[in-house]
Amino acid sequence: MSLSLIALFAVSVFCDVSGQIAFKRGADRLPEFSPTAPLGFGWALVSEPLLVLGLAIYAVEFLVWTRILAQVPLNIAFPIASLNILGIAVASRIWLGEPMGPRQYAGAALVTAGVALVATAL
Repeated sequence: MSLSLIALFAVSVFCDVSGQIAFKRGADRLPEFSPTAPLGFGWALVSEPLLVLGLAIYAVEFLVWTRILAQVPLNIAFPIASLNILGIAVASRIWLGEPMGPRQYAGAALVTAGVALVATAL
């Protein structure tokens, strides 16, 4: 795999992880949904800066992902992109203080091993 392709995958995973952290932090700041005031909740969604940031990051990821797919078969690219599972687990532990148990660590290790196997196909 070329260095430029590795860089594209790294940017894609970084964008996915960053976007998810922004979405989570933004979602935590939203008011409770009220069926009697759905427009108020809708306005809160589109006016929450962290949710807007998450969408902007996902727009960048879309561009990067499209570039990756132009170069790599989907059945190889998608499993490699699953490194975002590991990234989100680590980031949610560090920045959100979410707990991570032994099964989550084991699962992250298995995902990483699977990515390594798939990446050798390139």
